[in-house]
Amino acid sequence: MSMTDPIADFLTRIRNGITAAHETVEMPGSKLKAEIARILVEQGYIRSYDLRTDPALPGETLVVELKYTEARVSVISGLQRVSRPGRRTYVDSKSVPKVLGGMGTTIMTTSNGVMTGHDARKSGVGGEVLAKVW
Repeated sequence: MSMTDPIADFLTRIRNGITAAHETVEMPGSKLKAEIARILVEQGYIRSYDLRTDPALPGETLVVELKYTEARVSVISGLQRVSRPGRRTYVDSKSVPKVLGGMGTTIMTTSNGVMTGHDARKSGVGGEVLAKVW
């Protein structure tokens, strides 16, 4: 069965993995999900990710290793999907939203690829706001 919003599924699987205190989360993979995971690693929200291909299974599998503090509290406090298939959200470079006054991260897809809101502002490009992470 096809999925209408794979990015929301990606964020929900991470959110559910954090709630259940799992070390890793597996999901169907794609290049866009791998790029979002790359940003989450760069920003320090997850430990690592791996895009695996299994000959026995169709497609790729994305394995995300979640990150916790010493007290087993998740580094991610919240994940929010912004642009949805039913209502896309586009912004120009001057109106890229800040999350928690700059303490969180906005993930965007732009003409220069997937990047954080901070990088989009610095590059002077706008695009579609995919998600907010804090």
